[in-house]
Amino acid sequence: MKINGLEITTATQRDIRGISQLQQENSAANNGSLSAALPESTIAAMIDEMPVIVARAGDKVLGFLMTSSMRKNIELPIIKAMLATYSGGNNAFLYGPICVSAEARNQGLAKKMFAELRPLVAGREGILFIRNDNAPSIKAHVNMGMKLVAEFEFSGVQHSIFSFIA
Repeated sequence: MKINGLEITTATQRDIRGISQLQQENSAANNGSLSAALPESTIAAMIDEMPVIVARAGDKVLGFLMTSSMRKNIELPIIKAMLATYSGGNNAFLYGPICVSAEARNQGLAKKMFAELRPLVAGREGILFIRNDNAPSIKAHVNMGMKLVAEFEFSGVQHSIFSFIA
């Protein structure tokens, strides 16, 4: 899908560096809201395994929406904590992280990336977590039709678990 010079499409290996850079810019270490930073090798494996959506202008990645199988990032402590509380149905997959660059926010980009993802995972349940103090993300995901299914605490921080059927 192309919108005003933005291309929203399935990521390829050429997007790994841009995804990694955007992830780093929005990491908790840089006062961002992403809970975990994934190494480029993990991003590459996720792209090979399931749909990862990117929004790009030329070669610059302005947003990404990652997905993975339930087993892909199971070693991450925060994923273990989420799945101990709610693991979804038999065909469930992990949704996220999702990130939009500061320069592209408030333009509905998260919703557009989600719309691009839905047909690629039709009929499957996506599950995700959001820190309870991340009100903009919670609002955006509720507006996309996702439902709150549980809450959990990780490292002293409350998180909400959301679910949707694509």
